[in-house]
Amino acid sequence: MSFIEKNVDLLKKANIYFDGRVTSRNYTDSDGVIKSLGIMLQGEYTFNTKAAEKMEIISGKVEVLLSGMESNWETYEAGDIFEVPANSSFEIKVEDITDYCCTYL
Repeated sequence: MSFIEKNVDLLKKANIYFDGRVTSRNYTDSDGVIKSLGIMLQGEYTFNTKAAEKMEIISGKVEVLLSGMESNWETYEAGDIFEVPANSSFEIKVEDITDYCCTYL
């Protein structure tokens, strides 16, 4: 899977989380939408959201538990998308090194 973004504004400084096990770089696309491209190494992580997010799994495999979903873990692989509400959180178990694109809604 590949895509080409033209005329983007890239923030060079990396976002580094969980002692470097999750990293990303933010950019603003030509429509003014803020996105981040990143990599997650194997492990379990909890993220809090301010804005709503759309997470696209580019490669890899994860299990996700959205806040308030009790024990309803969902599996996502390359090409899958899941959304997280604003002012929420989600737990993620990264089974395989995962490449992702996050769009802030």
